[in-house]
Amino acid sequence: MQATFYVHNDLVLQANGGTYVKIPSKKWKQLLETNKGRDLTISVSAWTPEHPEGATYKPFRIHIDNSPIDNYVAYRLIPPGYEEWNRMGIFQRNLTSFDESAIFINTQNHSGCVNCHNFAWYNPQKMMFHARGPAGGTVIMQGDNIEKINLDSLGPKKNGTYPMWHPSGKYIAFSSNITKQSFYSHCRDKIEVYDLKSDIIIYDVMHHKVLADKRFNDSINWETFPAFSPDGKWLYFCTAKAKLMPIKFNELHYSLIRVPFNEKDGSLGAEIDTIYSAAKEGGSISLPRISPDGRYVLLTWAGCSTFHIQHKDADLMLIDLKTRQIIHPKNVNSNDADSYHSWSQNGKWIIFASRRLDGMYSRLYIAPFKNGNFGKPFLLPQKDPQENKRRLYSYNIPEFIRAKVVLSKDKASALFKVN
Repeated sequence: MQATFYVHNDLVLQANGGTYVKIPSKKWKQLLETNKGRDLTISVSAWTPEHPEGATYKPFRIHIDNSPIDNYVAYRLIPPGYEEWNRMGIFQRNLTSFDESAIFINTQNHSGCVNCHNFAWYNPQKMMFHARGPAGGTVIMQGDNIEKINLDSLGPKKNGTYPMWHPSGKYIAFSSNITKQSFYSHCRDKIEVYDLKSDIIIYDVMHHKVLADKRFNDSINWETFPAFSPDGKWLYFCTAKAKLMPIKFNELHYSLIRVPFNEKDGSLGAEIDTIYSAAKEGGSISLPRISPDGRYVLLTWAGCSTFHIQHKDADLMLIDLKTRQIIHPKNVNSNDADSYHSWSQNGKWIIFASRRLDGMYSRLYIAPFKNGNFGKPFLLPQKDPQENKRRLYSYNIPEFIRAKVVLSKDKASALFKVN
């Protein structure tokens, strides 16, 4: 196999291989740096038993973007089934190479669930995640200081589920969910993950206390998936009228609202601003993520309910917060579940999970973003192109970070010792 690379009809690189072409890393990086903002035309030829004389495929083009991207992405790896959930971990990948390393794996917490990691404004040294099971709790890392807290023993005594760290690093907003799942034999979506209750709480990191606004802690409405604005002045979250679950899961429709946030004391303001009304616009939304410039909110949309990673109709949806225009970006969505997403620190890229390849495994895709429009997404590159098919784990919760997370394995494991 041979691949040739052209810029303006000038040959800039040629690489050969067997079943696939391996491009020398140094030459590839030099090519990208030299040709920023230009189009790269690629021609591939192959010699096979069927075509011993060789066959050349139709050339294709890729654009070399000028915008930088964060060096690392953190994600959870977990089997996509429902029996092997006890083999999982939080990992990180260097996007300038193929280096992958573990941040925390659940052999460190007695094979309990590990989930919902989050960072304070892309800072790899301000991180939190949940580790369930024996001696479980919420791990909060701030530099060399690592502690485990039990949210359900503080304040209103509610557990923590989906998190979002305030950009100041002083607070973490959580939804507090009682989550269950049902299985179906005659349904396109074979599993439905749903809540029996969900509220919003705020954890004060500095003073180790949990704050709760009674408006968002009742049984009439369910609130979930909190997200702070980049300036820290607004707290966004999804809300829906409570329904009898799981019987009426298809009648459960989440809207998006926001309320003012006071950084001085962690309180929520009186104003409630509806950004997306499910009653008016239809469907149900989850996972709001505000662009770093505060202009857009990126969401996951599906016909109903809340856990959209299991819904084949799940798509990404964008709302312009200045004009309130709702945008359904066709070029990033597929015919299968497109779900968890996050922004790069400069707002020029997104990374999201999609099951578009086989309908079973969630894999990571990266897409450029400019002036309210997304470019064509591409699959997270691997050193071996077969890796995405051979790896029997799903990716989820991809989060861009500025640098590598350095979490002491010994210190983290010590938090989960059982007496």
